[in-house]
Amino acid sequence: MDQAPIPDKPPIARADFIEGMAKGMAVLESFDTERQRLNATQAAERAGLTRAAARRHLLTLAHLGYLETDGSHYWLSPKVLRFSGSYLASARLPRLVQPTLNRLAAATRESLSAVVLDDDQVVIVARGVSPAAQRLMAYGLHLGARLPAHATSTGRVLLAALKPRALDAWLRGRELPRLTPHTVVDPRALKALVAQARAGDHAVAREEHELGVLALAVPLRDLRGRTVAALNVVTTPQRMDDAALRREWLPLLSDAARELQPLL
Repeated sequence: MDQAPIPDKPPIARADFIEGMAKGMAVLESFDTERQRLNATQAAERAGLTRAAARRHLLTLAHLGYLETDGSHYWLSPKVLRFSGSYLASARLPRLVQPTLNRLAAATRESLSAVVLDDDQVVIVARGVSPAAQRLMAYGLHLGARLPAHATSTGRVLLAALKPRALDAWLRGRELPRLTPHTVVDPRALKALVAQARAGDHAVAREEHELGVLALAVPLRDLRGRTVAALNVVTTPQRMDDAALRREWLPLLSDAARELQPLL
């Protein structure tokens, strides 16, 4: 079984690199769930720019409609959803896995996701949620949500697909934020959990990203054996323990992953 490497950025000649665009994107990416409103000073710090440069980019993005402002602070406008909407409408992976997610959600009354790795975060690209699970759904588990890879079952499954040298590079010098009292923040401990995920072909995370959340994930592989995404189910510790979660859900998720493999 091949292990997926960390995706390399396409090479680009220095003369072809548009530095202004890169800086503008850095400013746009400085907005997240932790900092939803930024002034020029805060944006400069987050994007690694001078305050004057950050201010010009903020003003330009506001002029183009990607940011809104009260004259002092800036925040994302609905126009940025054009990017995610276009991705979800055109990307192959979400369209292929959605029927499976819908079927599992309807049959089990739970919440399921297909997730991909993006540097230190995982991104939910498809969702299947039953009405019963909708009422119990954890905060922030919506389509397009970005979650910390180190504290999620999907993150550990996707990190398990990296070659050892690539995983070491991913961990090197990386701060692992403590999100709950249960979050694993020691790199060696996380590496051991990733190794367990690789050996068992699944991962469980209990209340590490958010209290009251229990999740199980398995890898989604293509016909070449490369992990292209992760499939997970989310429930609560009150509804079942780790053993029951594995007993009831691991066979279902593993079967679903095998059924999807010829399509991926």
